[in-house]
Amino acid sequence: MNNAIPSIVVACDGSDQALQAAKMAAELAKATGYTLKLLSVFPESKAERMVISGVSPSDLEEEQKDYGRKVFDAAKKVVSGKLNPTEEILLKGDPAHAIIEYLDANPGTHLVLGRRGHSAVRSLTLGSVSEKVVRHATVPVTVVSA
Repeated sequence: MNNAIPSIVVACDGSDQALQAAKMAAELAKATGYTLKLLSVFPESKAERMVISGVSPSDLEEEQKDYGRKVFDAAKKVVSGKLNPTEEILLKGDPAHAIIEYLDANPGTHLVLGRRGHSAVRSLTLGSVSEKVVRHATVPVTVVSA
């Protein structure tokens, strides 16, 4: 069993919805005394497109770090003055799958994520990250609609 301090983890992708989720996550963490962690997933599809176009592995790694830096900096800016995040977690892969794997490995986690307002048709045909995570998560999840 995981004896870690319970944490609020906010999924960050730089979108307005994710920034709203970060604000709510900071307020929730502050109210509960939980730590606040930032989590982002560099999409595997983006990495694959870059490799196909001839990007070197070192450039791909730098692109991934830049992505994480931008996303985390934006989230830290919106939570500034509320609570400082204790950790930044940058994963790579399919966002929903990577988030679910992280949650499975960290049972003391409460995830907060934003819901992007995709069209009904797109959500039905492709699903959304938030819907997939809610469907498969084994920990509490709060979905924030902006």
